[in-house]
This record gives sequence, structure tokens and C-alpha cells, in this order.
Amino acid sequence: MQGGSNGIGYGLKYQARCIADVKADTDHTSFLTGTLSLKEENEVHLIRISSAGTELLCEGLFSHPNEIWDLASCPFDQRIFSTVFSSGETYGAAIWQIPELYGQSNSPQLERIASLDAHNSKIKCTLWWPTGRHDKLVSIDEQNLFLWSFDTSKKNAQVQSQESAGVLHSLTGGAWDPHDYNALALTSESSVQLWDLRTMKKTNSIDHPHVRNLDYNVKREYTLVTAEDESGIHIWDLRMLKFPVLDLPGHTHWTWTVKCNPEYEDLILSAGTDSAVNLWLASPPSSDKPTSESFDSPNKPVDPLLNSYSDYEDSVYGLAWSCREPWIFASLSYDGRVVVESTKPHLPRK
Repeated sequence: MQGGSNGIGYGLKYQARCIADVKADTDHTSFLTGTLSLKEENEVHLIRISSAGTELLCEGLFSHPNEIWDLASCPFDQRIFSTVFSSGETYGAAIWQIPELYGQSNSPQLERIASLDAHNSKIKCTLWWPTGRHDKLVSIDEQNLFLWSFDTSKKNAQVQSQESAGVLHSLTGGAWDPHDYNALALTSESSVQLWDLRTMKKTNSIDHPHVRNLDYNVKREYTLVTAEDESGIHIWDLRMLKFPVLDLPGHTHWTWTVKCNPEYEDLILSAGTDSAVNLWLASPPSSDKPTSESFDSPNKPVDPLLNSYSDYEDSVYGLAWSCREPWIFASLSYDGRVVVESTKPHLPRK
């Protein structure tokens, strides 16, 4: 189904790639986004949906010293977030705190409360412990995985453990399993790697090249969704990795990112370089214990497309579901345009 946009928009001053839901803000539906300007001072925007739900309001505008390539909001403190940034060929990562009285100042300064400075390779992303108040977070560079212990009171972060993925693997990102807090899935140029944080070792892998992004299904255990350059979207059962349990066609150009809904089972968003956002309802075959017979060959591609949002003028790199209002999502195109949409008109009636 093709459809235009009835969403509400917000424009950043510069190009941008990353947007995150502020999960810890239980009073407002809010998002954080950061810019990617090579020549100008970059910015972090805290935006919220108005009480009437008709506009996006800028609740905070903060200077950030470098280009922002990744941004993740702390799950237990709405004023804390992390960024991965670059200056020329140098990459860094840090944890920031929004000043307490940010609404009363024209240009408040972010406080850098910890630097994730143990990396020697190009940093790709940071991942916070999936839920609740916990002191652990992960950072990933092209060669290594770091587990950090973060102390909010002392405002520092210490490396708890680290491990190399090996010189043959160039890591590009990852996701933390919301059902098993000891498990991570990492993307590389040639495969998806499954890791155990207790041993800091790889436990399994999916040999699929060019996986751009992945996400765990929050409502369905053992389910991982991957987005690949040209072959679309694949849904995997982690107990049987020979073939995906479901294939989706993805986008007309590269499928760049996928996000599973935090509340509605099997509701998935995808975005790509075809300047579109797709909303899917993708239910894999129901089986609590998969059998080898059901995985002997890949399923034929299906197209459970609920809607395609196509009113973008540039590639869409950023997606974020709202945890507070899980029928709402925010998208971010490279030209700095944020659009917030409600999926309610497209959800199947029960």
C-alpha cells in the first residue's frame, strides 16, 4: 500500500542521520536527534510532541562539538544520552548530560560526564542496557566490543571487559537482546555475530553479507530482524539459523535500518536510500519449537506491507518508535527533516 504523509514535521539546520526515542521520559513523547555538519558547529535537538499532538516543539537545542554518527538515549535518565562522533579521521564516543535548567537558557551547554576513550579503531555505535536502571553499556568499533560500567554519581565510565572480533571481521553495529541481557547481535561486512557478554565470546553466526542493521523483536523471543543492502529484510529464529523464517522485499534501493515495535508484536518499520519508510506486519510461522522440516528451505517472499510513507526528498537513515505511545514513530532523512507519524490508521483491527 502506497501512502502519503499525514505526519508532523520538524526541520534541523544541517544534515543528520540519527534519532532516538527518549524512553525515560514518561510524561512526554520526545525524541533526541543530532546533526552531521562537516563545517559548522553541530547540534543536538530535544523535540517533543505538543499536548494536542499537532506539532513538534523544540524543548532544547544544544551545541555538540563534532559530527554525530550515532546517538542513544539512556533508558533510565531522560537527561543522559551517548553519541559517537568524528572530527576528520578521528572518532570518539561520550556520555552527555542535558543541563537541569535547559528550558530557561537560550544556549545551554551539554555536560560531558564520561568519555568512552578506550577505542583505537573507528567507533560505530553505543548500546545501553535494554531496560531499567543499570550501569552497563556497550560500545562497538570496527574490530572490538567493549563492555563498560557507568557510574552516574561519580560521572565516569570504566571498561569492564573487551574482546576483538578478529581482523577478518569489520564490525558495523549491533543490538542488545531484550530477552537475554547477556546476548548481543553484531553486524559485520560478512555476517551477523551472536555474542555472550559473560564470556565475551562469539556463540554463533549468520553468514549473510552486507547486513546494514538489525533489531530484536521485543515481544517475540528468539526473533531477530535484519536489513540488507539489496536482499531486503529477513526474520530469523535464533534457535535455527540455517534459513530465515520469513523474507520481506524491503526497499527499491538499499534497506538501511529496521526497528521492531516495543509493544505490538510483529510490527516492523524499515527505511532506506529510496527515500521511503515502510510499515510491515510480519508474522513468522507460529511454532514454539521449530523443526528441521520447517526450515529446510527459505520461505517464499511475502509482502505484508501495511503502508509506505514516501513523502521524503532524501535517504532515510533514522527511525525510532515511541515507547510511551507505541503507535507513533519518528523518522529522519539525511536533509535534516524529522517526521512523526501515527500508525493507527494502518493497524489491523482486532
